[in-house]
Amino acid sequence: MLSCTGYAARSASDPLAPFSFERRDTGPDDVRIEILYCGVCHSDIHQARNEWGNTLYPCVPGHEIVGRVSEVGTNVSRFRQGDVVGVGCMVDSCRECKSCRDGYEQYCEQGFVGTYNGEDRQGRGITLGGYSKSVVVDQAFVLKVPDGLDLAAVAPLLCAGITTYSPLRHWKVGPGQRVGIVGLGGLGHMGVKFARAFGAEVVLFTTSRGKIEDGLRLGAHEVVLSTDKEAMARETGRFDFILDAVSAQHDINSYLALLKRDGTLVQVGAPEDPLPVSVFSLLMKRRNFAGSLIGGIPETQEMLDFCGAHGITADVEMIAMDEIETAYARMLRSDVKYRFVIDMNTLAASA
Repeated sequence: MLSCTGYAARSASDPLAPFSFERRDTGPDDVRIEILYCGVCHSDIHQARNEWGNTLYPCVPGHEIVGRVSEVGTNVSRFRQGDVVGVGCMVDSCRECKSCRDGYEQYCEQGFVGTYNGEDRQGRGITLGGYSKSVVVDQAFVLKVPDGLDLAAVAPLLCAGITTYSPLRHWKVGPGQRVGIVGLGGLGHMGVKFARAFGAEVVLFTTSRGKIEDGLRLGAHEVVLSTDKEAMARETGRFDFILDAVSAQHDINSYLALLKRDGTLVQVGAPEDPLPVSVFSLLMKRRNFAGSLIGGIPETQEMLDFCGAHGITADVEMIAMDEIETAYARMLRSDVKYRFVIDMNTLAASA
């Protein structure tokens, strides 16, 4: 076993604090990674505070990991010591069901194993995430990071990036389409970047007048204030596709009304309570309301390669490990542009 340090929540009410634990030895199919950067996802807050009711303590969050390979197992051929790699939201799945065989491990029929707060399929306990010095991951769930990108800004691609890339690719967003992105946060800002890179006409919907300039800077052709009823009415029936990245309660029917016949709205934000949907919003123009969850390993590698080829990364704010509780508080106030990333070199000073 390997000694490791990190930050953990020990209960739903405790702040994250230094934590010492052990990682497994590097097995034949494993890659050991010294973590350089770890993005901070809103789901980290949900899990640390047991807001989904399934947290196992102690909980070490973090599933947007970029690091350097320090050791590989005897069966590993795709990676070698010194490589820069990434780990996203999953570290294992059954690998046998149709979803896994098709490269959609996120839809594993037995449930994928989360990078943290997941039950290891080999009986090695509960997975502990990227707010830590190192991690050991099966090679099948390790990703190659392209050269030439800001590594800190790559980290959020492993969750926020793939969560928006996957539905845009699946529904074949591209030139000639008018695409709406709802919300300009960690997810939404990546949705704007990808939709623009795919060649679509991109319209950002936001409740904040202060985000108009940023939306245009990030790639939107137009920004619409969703609180402006007249502006929203002008957009009725004009969209081929809408990606909704809002995790708070909002009127989903006001966005469904913006779709053309056979248009699709995909929800990637995850509000705590159900969103009421008027069936007539769907019936009248054969509209589609769908959801999407992160992406499989092949598609995540495709996304990273696309980002490398097009110079796409997240807009990030770097923090030290001991600033995590302050970062959580700011995230809850939507006070971040647009993703916090922990410089894991600061862990030694805070642990």
